[in-house]
Amino acid sequence: MNLKLLSQPAFDTIDQYLHFKIGAAECAVPYYNNRHLKQRAALRATIGKGSPREIFDETEILGLRQGIKPNMWNDKILKEFMCDHNIGIDCSGFAYYVLATENKVRGFGSLDKHLHFNGRGILGALRAKLRPIENADVTVFASDKNSIALPWQKTAPGDFITMTGAEIERNHILVVDRVEYQNFVPIVIHYVNAIAWPEDGQYGHGIRPGKIEILNPKKTLLEQKWIEKEKTGDENPTYLRAKISTTEVRRLSWWQQP
Repeated sequence: MNLKLLSQPAFDTIDQYLHFKIGAAECAVPYYNNRHLKQRAALRATIGKGSPREIFDETEILGLRQGIKPNMWNDKILKEFMCDHNIGIDCSGFAYYVLATENKVRGFGSLDKHLHFNGRGILGALRAKLRPIENADVTVFASDKNSIALPWQKTAPGDFITMTGAEIERNHILVVDRVEYQNFVPIVIHYVNAIAWPEDGQYGHGIRPGKIEILNPKKTLLEQKWIEKEKTGDENPTYLRAKISTTEVRRLSWWQQP
């Protein structure tokens, strides 16, 4: 078996979201759903687009305003405080920061310089240029102007899986961080995403890993075994979302083939 990984800086970015810490407290950064709150002009940490540093600063500042000193945090208080104050990250915001880190490591510089935001009108294009992180949603990453679709058999770390077009679900994106190969063909595709399942309730959502075990390399990605939170098949809402969406493995178009 052969294992390929994202760069260490990209893994560090993932870790800062997956194991977010203030003092001795730790939690996964919560999932943020802007569909319900409809916030536009606000701090990135409170609209689902914050970097780990921005999320840390906003959480600490709000905590201090409410009398919570760094030594008073614990895991439960931290997660509930962030959720109650709408501090979190959405799926495309998380993907943006991981891919931006990997993009620099690969020598391509700033991700903003490569992304295209066409089809948004004059004002939309101006907003995207001034605030690229806030405007880099799943459709931007899934656009043929920014990425290419691949057969899942060619999946490599740094690729991403987009789910678009479902009428009853939001678009979604998974970032591939590790791939296990046998004879140059993936046998396990590991991913990380920001997500909320119905069963997660008010505080159980956020950044978490998952994996796709390849049962038959001749079948489609949706015919493989998707595992997240130990749930598989139709008990796995991420997989159910993939089934009703246009689900593709994609790679930033300016990256060289591995």
